Amino acid sequence: MDFRKQAEKAEQFRKMHHGPRMLLLPNAWDVASACILEECGHPAIATTSAGVAYSLGYPDGQRISRDEMLAVAGRIARAVNIPVTADLEAGYGTTVKDVVDTVKAAIAAGIIGMNLEDVTGDDESSLVDLSLQVEKIRAIRKTAAALGVPFVLNARTDFYLMPIGPDATRFQNTVERLRAYRDAGADCLFAPGLYDRETIGKLVEALKAPLNILANPACPPVAELEKIGVARMSAGSGLMRAAIGLVQRVGKEILESRSFNTMFVGATPYIDLKRMMTRQANEANA
Repeated sequence: MDFRKQAEKAEQFRKMHHGPRMLLLPNAWDVASACILEECGHPAIATTSAGVAYSLGYPDGQRISRDEMLAVAGRIARAVNIPVTADLEAGYGTTVKDVVDTVKAAIAAGIIGMNLEDVTGDDESSLVDLSLQVEKIRAIRKTAAALGVPFVLNARTDFYLMPIGPDATRFQNTVERLRAYRDAGADCLFAPGLYDRETIGKLVEALKAPLNILANPACPPVAELEKIGVARMSAGSGLMRAAIGLVQRVGKEILESRSFNTMFVGATPYIDLKRMMTRQANEANA
């Protein structure tokens, strides 16, 4: 791995959170989807932990192993020339050492940043103690600095997405957590599940740091989020689910209408995919 080039990509990605326009970040789940997104012109991409897990037959939520997740994320990072940040869930373990090992492996795989969640399971009982989460973030910063890669950390709290606790307490708890993550060294702060324009605006003001919002039909338009200062909006598992939705529609049409017509509407030409995969294979072997 060329750590100099990797460090340059990480710094490029960090700057995208402070540009005049909000970073719209799509999430890939395999090499083909990553190459297509790069060819579309995206300056950076993320991986989707749910998309990778589902494609390998696992439920979402850290049921997949660290090695399997990083094998896919690493293949994606090596297949494209743009920065790739990875959704690495809660770090694949419960201790600071577990998270440090994950960061070392991610950097070795060519990844330039990560999401870090503060829940490790399916309910609020798995919420990581705040002091421990802060310790993990500080350890990530220290590890990345020692390796010479300005790893871009997107620290996430799930008070709105899960949701956790009474509705009246979620905003203050989110602010408390994300401020602590900011002060520990997180580059961007992620509050998935928050869709109300007024509340998002209040969170931007309270944090005074780059804020990441998860795309959802309930969200305000991109232009409004950009106007109130949101730095990043990510697709999460949305692209993968859109692709799976097409598979469902085509599969039903084949059975019910005895037709393949929908399969050809908007399909990427075979020759284009072959060209993309040939290019990345040649570059990987160069």
